[in-house]
Amino acid sequence: MIASIPARLRLDNAANIYPASMSKQYSSLYRIKVTLKEVVDIALLQEALLRVSERIPTFRCTLRAGAFWWYLDRCPVKPEVRGLKPLKDFSFEDQDGLLYRVSAKRCTIYLDVFHALADGTGAMTFLMTLTGEYLRRRYGVEIPYNQLVLDPKDRPVYAEVEDSFKSVFSGRRGQLEKNVDAYHIRGEALPDSAIKDVRVVVSSDDVKNLCRGYSCTVTEFLTAALIWALQEEHRNDESRRKRSVLKVSVPVNLRPLYGSRTVRNFSSYVNLGVDVKDGYFSFPELVKAIKEQKAHDMQQDRLESKIAANVALEEMLLVRLLPLKIKHPIIDIINLLHGDRFITQTLSNIGQLKVPAALYPYIQDVDFSLGRQRGNSGAVSCVGYNGKLYIHLTRKIVRSSFENAFIRQLSALGLSVETSVENLA
Repeated sequence: MIASIPARLRLDNAANIYPASMSKQYSSLYRIKVTLKEVVDIALLQEALLRVSERIPTFRCTLRAGAFWWYLDRCPVKPEVRGLKPLKDFSFEDQDGLLYRVSAKRCTIYLDVFHALADGTGAMTFLMTLTGEYLRRRYGVEIPYNQLVLDPKDRPVYAEVEDSFKSVFSGRRGQLEKNVDAYHIRGEALPDSAIKDVRVVVSSDDVKNLCRGYSCTVTEFLTAALIWALQEEHRNDESRRKRSVLKVSVPVNLRPLYGSRTVRNFSSYVNLGVDVKDGYFSFPELVKAIKEQKAHDMQQDRLESKIAANVALEEMLLVRLLPLKIKHPIIDIINLLHGDRFITQTLSNIGQLKVPAALYPYIQDVDFSLGRQRGNSGAVSCVGYNGKLYIHLTRKIVRSSFENAFIRQLSALGLSVETSVENLA
């Protein structure tokens, strides 16, 4: 690969479930896009892509199956800016083996990513570095680089491509958490594996003002609003066998907690929610419950114990010696038994982007959408940029009542809400 960077990197601890669970209906994809204020020059974007993919060398890798594990391996093919495609089944052959796709349409640069390559934070680093290099080449912008927009002239370092799970948690003892089955939204599937994406835009300042009133974070506020909408969905569900636990899985970026610089996967999660078997909750009660749960589950010893248990399982001698042909279905079954069945929805919040000031005049907005879910009806993702919070609710079912209830709740809380809908697949 690059000096001091190994040519082959074993998939990180969080990534192994993604190749194991791939199918024609599910590929664990997500899309990040940056909309500029002028039409994208494809030729200059191609030049920037070649440069940035050398700066972040995992984005020059393909996925290979070894005897015992999957690996990221150096791909000889140079990435190309390609035509925009639906965000559904992901064919490595279409990308000449690469695990992502860069596209451009009018003023927007798109990045579609297979989750085994990177989490949302890592992919956002790649896209914003690519955007910065494109703007530098087109307009001569002088960029004060930071952790989000890397300097393409710098040499890659191992810390940026390491498996931080192993670096931080290897050798520790832990314990897997116990969960109960959660309520799932059911409905008629959209035809042809389609995905609907409801985009919700609100003022970041208005949301923060509301959060101050409830003494909560933006993520806690949004989680409570989502569970409020799930309560409405549950209340109107006439099934006699419906479960009473409503859970939202919230990924947690571990980089700031452990000083990691990796652009691969390095996140855990907390599952937050309520049991409505004895009745439904008011919004203030939901905020209070979510705050207490998050504070409890984010205690360092509890969070570390859960992560260390997953790493320890991978490091067990018996597991390490099992051939990949045997591991593959086992990992998939474990994921089916202990994954989406415990959650109703996901909320992935990348947070407020700290873009160098020199880029603001050129970037209109930034969006982040999760693709088709395997065991749930949909998922929610959001990112903050330049005074706006961009929320995306994706779903694979026809019925839109959950999204409508969420939007109504935001409006009822006093937020001015802009909405639009598009097909991702």
